[in-house]
Amino acid sequence: MSAEVVFSASDFDEGERADIFICSGLDGVSRSAVQKLLTSGAVTINGERIKKSVKISSGDEVRVLLPDPVLPSALPENIPLEIVYEDADVIVVNKPRGMVVHPAPGSPDGTLVNALLYHCGDSLSGINGVLRPGIVHRIDKDTSGLLLVAKNDKAHVSLAEQIKEHSCRREYLAVVCGAPKEDKGVIDAPIGRSLKDRKKQAVFGSSPRDAVTHYEVLENYPSYSLVKCVLETGRTHQIRVHMAYIGHPVAGDTVYGGAGNDRPSGGQCLHAATIGFVHPASGIEMNFTAPLPDYFKEFLNTITSRS
Repeated sequence: MSAEVVFSASDFDEGERADIFICSGLDGVSRSAVQKLLTSGAVTINGERIKKSVKISSGDEVRVLLPDPVLPSALPENIPLEIVYEDADVIVVNKPRGMVVHPAPGSPDGTLVNALLYHCGDSLSGINGVLRPGIVHRIDKDTSGLLLVAKNDKAHVSLAEQIKEHSCRREYLAVVCGAPKEDKGVIDAPIGRSLKDRKKQAVFGSSPRDAVTHYEVLENYPSYSLVKCVLETGRTHQIRVHMAYIGHPVAGDTVYGGAGNDRPSGGQCLHAATIGFVHPASGIEMNFTAPLPDYFKEFLNTITSRS
């Protein structure tokens, strides 16, 4: 059954071309695909069909009738994994920067899920469906570090509940631009989809949800700081959005303002360093730490040499 997506234009969207505006509001849908939807009459603005070149006005109501999705299936791929811990219930994986966690438009293969399917076969939880088997939580493509994977549904439910109740400890290390005024702090600012760019997240964006990040400055460098961030919640891009919100974006984060002449190559300098949880079967508290990857150490060496 076809799905209809409805959203409205804000003051920030005034004057935007219709195809560009609609593309920004549909995750994973290319501009060419949007243009085909416009040509086929699957898009209306204020109840009328329009051309792709029409300019958007504030308050316009856009309705998009999406065709029935063709759901792909994730396939096993022989991709090396750095497994930090594994038993019959859970796997802790150290994901390299540049690897997508699960298949999605634009990343149909080569993901962590493809590698897990090869390694585990059918021994992954099925709660999140065929494209996200075993995936309890995610980290960005260009963030490195530890991910917790469930090998059965019982373990998945337990781990997901721990994340929901904030009892699963997720600690990140990041190099941020500048130096926060306070060496320690709590950023308590709700996050939702950006009203300016629907592919981004923002504090007080659309339909914001509670988001809390605890940070601590570990080291100061010329123009940069090394900080530890502990997640109390787990919103999309949370650390990146929160650090940018207080004026200290993650170094190398071109999306949220961390670009610089000497930024780390390949993406933001953000590493999921520590994860702690109660084992879903034994009840034993477990903690794991992943060492800093080479890209992170190289950037620290670069900024340290200026001191």
